[in-house]
Amino acid sequence: MFNIERWQEIFEAISKNRLRTFLTGISVASGIFILVILLGAGKGLQNGIEKQFERDAAGIIEVWTGTTTKEYKGLNPGRQIQFRNSDYNQSIQKFEDKLDLRASTQNYWGQSFAYGKESGNYQYRGVNPDYGGIENLTIVQGRYVNAKDLESNAKVAVIGMKLKTDLLKDKNAIGEEILINNISFKVIGVFTDPGGEREETRAYLPLTTVQKTFGAGDKISNMFFTLKKTDNYDEALAQSEKFTQDLKNLLKSKNLVAPEDDSGIGAYNSVKDAKQFYDLNLYIRLFFWWVGICTIIAGVVGVSNIMLIIVKERTKEIGIRKALGASPFSIISMILHESIFITTIAGFVGLLGSLLLLEFVGPMVQSEFFRNPEVDFSVALTTLVLLVFAGAMAGFFPAYRAAKIKPIVALRDE
Repeated sequence: MFNIERWQEIFEAISKNRLRTFLTGISVASGIFILVILLGAGKGLQNGIEKQFERDAAGIIEVWTGTTTKEYKGLNPGRQIQFRNSDYNQSIQKFEDKLDLRASTQNYWGQSFAYGKESGNYQYRGVNPDYGGIENLTIVQGRYVNAKDLESNAKVAVIGMKLKTDLLKDKNAIGEEILINNISFKVIGVFTDPGGEREETRAYLPLTTVQKTFGAGDKISNMFFTLKKTDNYDEALAQSEKFTQDLKNLLKSKNLVAPEDDSGIGAYNSVKDAKQFYDLNLYIRLFFWWVGICTIIAGVVGVSNIMLIIVKERTKEIGIRKALGASPFSIISMILHESIFITTIAGFVGLLGSLLLLEFVGPMVQSEFFRNPEVDFSVALTTLVLLVFAGAMAGFFPAYRAAKIKPIVALRDE
């Protein structure tokens, strides 16, 4: 039940100790402020590192074909295996619930490109819309290949920045027509790639357009998949290894390749190389949590020390209360109310200040390894609740000590 008189007493006690209350509030507010800022900075560092290693961290599983080396079901070794659309569609159908991104490509190297008087030999790939995410491309102009392009067999191209510079120089590429093997394609986008200029000499075309226009039929060169993310590396590795093996078994069975023949159908699982990414993110989170918790502990210790001083100064008042019949519980409750009140108000101020700083200043702080510092509001709120609980515990021991003071001893205190 809300007790107005009790809260009036708390305000009076706080007003009598303005300086110490202010110092206590600063200690608590700075504790949670620093913790939330550290958590946000940790997330920003994590986002930056994730961006740099995004392609490896995504856990890309790539499959390709080769030449068989083993006899199987009466078929001689030396057969060249060829993936087709049906292989891709069947893989999607079987593993749909496990997949995040999926794409198939048809690749051609050393093909003729021309624009006006400029020409050269470059690579193009027929792709699905998800392939841009798998390659971690950044579209700097226009857009990427989409589902409508595939449905309409659109003669459109997304070209790399190096290819755009070689052919179109400083001209705006969007809407321009380039010739690929003497067939006109409209440029709809320009991309950059974390892999650098080598990857930026490519052009990406709708897969269906490549298959129809250049006589590939239903052939595809490679398939790419990423699985739904997990925060635990061992779990991610186990899932990816099982998926890779199940996928190879499916494709080998369909294409009559011996189960142990990895030359006929091969696969690469990048999750095996991503352990450094998972470990680095873990160490970042642990470091910032450790520093933040130590900061809060220092603040709580400060609260406890100041509450001890306040109890010492109010010893005579506590003695009078006990002489008039106040119970030990009421004494403890009085001190705890003050401690919780100060901790809650100061903690909320620190939380609000840190969230505002991250919201308005965070987006301005961008670098190669630091992006979008942020903190989940539920995590921030949880830290505030824990801080209030810690403040209550910090006030409990001075309160318990006050409750044990004998009235006669307290009244003699000077």
